Amino acid sequence: MTPRELAALAAAAPNVTVAVVGDLMLDETWTGDVTRVAPEAPVPLLALSAMSRRAGGAGNVVENLASLGARSLALGAVGPEEEGAWLARRLTTLPGGGGTVVVDPLRTTPVKRRMVSEGRQLLRVDQEIAAGLSPAAEETLLAAALGALDRADVLLLSDYAKGTLTARLVSALLAGARKKGIPALIDPKGRDYGRYRGASVVTPNRKELEEVCGQPARDRATVAAVGETLRRDLGLDALLVKLSEEGMLLIREGEPPLAIASRAQEVFDVTGAGDTVLAMLGVGLGAGLDLPSAAEAANRAAGAAVARVGTAPVRWADLLDGMGAGPGEKRIDRAHLAALAATLHRGHRRIVFTNGCFDLLHPGHVRLLTEAKRFGDVLVVGLNSDESVRRLKGPERPVLSESDRAEVLGGLHAVDFVTIFGEDTPDAVIRALRPDVLVKGGDYTEETVVGAPFVRSCGGEVVLVPLVEGRSTSSMVARMKGGAGE
Repeated sequence: MTPRELAALAAAAPNVTVAVVGDLMLDETWTGDVTRVAPEAPVPLLALSAMSRRAGGAGNVVENLASLGARSLALGAVGPEEEGAWLARRLTTLPGGGGTVVVDPLRTTPVKRRMVSEGRQLLRVDQEIAAGLSPAAEETLLAAALGALDRADVLLLSDYAKGTLTARLVSALLAGARKKGIPALIDPKGRDYGRYRGASVVTPNRKELEEVCGQPARDRATVAAVGETLRRDLGLDALLVKLSEEGMLLIREGEPPLAIASRAQEVFDVTGAGDTVLAMLGVGLGAGLDLPSAAEAANRAAGAAVARVGTAPVRWADLLDGMGAGPGEKRIDRAHLAALAATLHRGHRRIVFTNGCFDLLHPGHVRLLTEAKRFGDVLVVGLNSDESVRRLKGPERPVLSESDRAEVLGGLHAVDFVTIFGEDTPDAVIRALRPDVLVKGGDYTEETVVGAPFVRSCGGEVVLVPLVEGRSTSSMVARMKGGAGE
């Protein structure tokens, strides 16, 4: 998935409505310092300094949807205690949130408390009592969930085997989704996958696949064979198997297995990564992506999720970080600039913009771009098209085509994105991007920098970087011409 495709998906996300039904849990993180051993027993003594709460389980799926800007309908059950009240209030009042959280007096809200010091988890304490839904709570939740399907573009079932997703509930919701023609995606649990029969996509990890099929699947070929048997037996459109550091394997009817390479740079904590996969897969399919593209987006989201400690939803800006690792991946179309800018600004990323012809890249260019990146988080370079360069520099220029110049720029570590414009000035690009910092070379003054008044009016700044003496493309071209005539 390219940056432009991801930016387009980010722009489409607010128009996607996702119904999430499943086991709601509360995740608490207790953070402190461990400097000594407790006097009464040889265990670490945690000096508590902070406590935070997040929705877990199906609630974390909803948290991820909110972070991605999609509309969510949270549907589940909690107990009558304070933890349940907090969870219900949180999930139904998130940006773009809604739905129905049923209070079941016969239920206890599952709580997971993690003790953390110096970014590492020391202990987890689970507070829960295994119990199914009461008949009254099941009836209320089923009616609310079926009603939510009328407004949803996609249905997500998040099963943590805590008793919310009863056989009756799952069967009725899958039938309802089929009738409405919307995808039904399931993050499964347990050994009985028969109740998921007829779903669109089920997303087990390797261990879950082995448990339900009763045989090891240590290599991709075996995963593919075992997975296809399970997919066929359950009548699924696809099985998306999560393979941890190996990425994912997408198994579809009539198609060869599709391996999706892992995007994780470093794994700190896998907590909640499956919730992130389910949420992003739902947003992608709800926005109209095909299944392979939605799975690629989900895989990238999982890579961002495991790079942090604890349960934390991902943001679009997290996904764009590091996307342009290869020169060819850094080019972004003009049509997607506004979506890219909105995505980065929502993630509190500081955008830097500079522009030029960049014909025959030289040390002066490299110095300018390196210095420009120091003023923010993301550097976008506007590149004059071939036609634009000819109008500005004469019929013999550019020496390199726009595609070659874009690839050379993309090879620089400092450059995050490259966009080509055909006008004589980048004014329209600047207005679409709304950069926080506008950078030009020291041969300009602030009064002569195109876009400077607009950037300042938006609260941004203009920075002039000193030039490297004796370095210019024109002088290089002149020297080459002189050498050719000798």
